[in-house]
This record gives sequence, C-alpha cells and structure tokens, in this order.
Amino acid sequence: MILEMKVPSPGESITEVEIATWLVKDGDYVKKDQLIAEVDSDKATLELPAEASGVITPQSKKKGTQ
Repeated sequence: MILEMKVPSPGESITEVEIATWLVKDGDYVKKDQLIAEVDSDKATLELPAEASGVITPQSKKKGTQ
C-alpha cells in the first residue's frame, strides 16, 4: 500500500515548502513517526515523520522538489 505523506502546516502565510533533506533512502524500512525528511519554507525548517511503518519506495520525490 502506498501512502501519501502530508507536510505539517508551516503557518498561515506560507504556501510552499521544499524537501531539503531526505533522512532515509529508497528501500529503507521506517517505523511510524520516524523522521524521514526535512522540509524548508522561507521562514522555517520542519521535520516530516512517517505516517505509518513500511518501506520507502522509489515513488519518493527527490530533494529540492516542491
């Protein structure tokens, strides 16, 4: 099953974020709530946790993707 990851709300005035750093690689097994990426906005860096346990698949977007 493939899950869509949702970025936590960065704030009212922020409309875009960008993946800054992947903390895991394709094929890695992650546990629910494990940090998998950092996303940047023009005002803050946010951590993105896994919403479920499972394997990171190649459908993942690359660093720098909006």
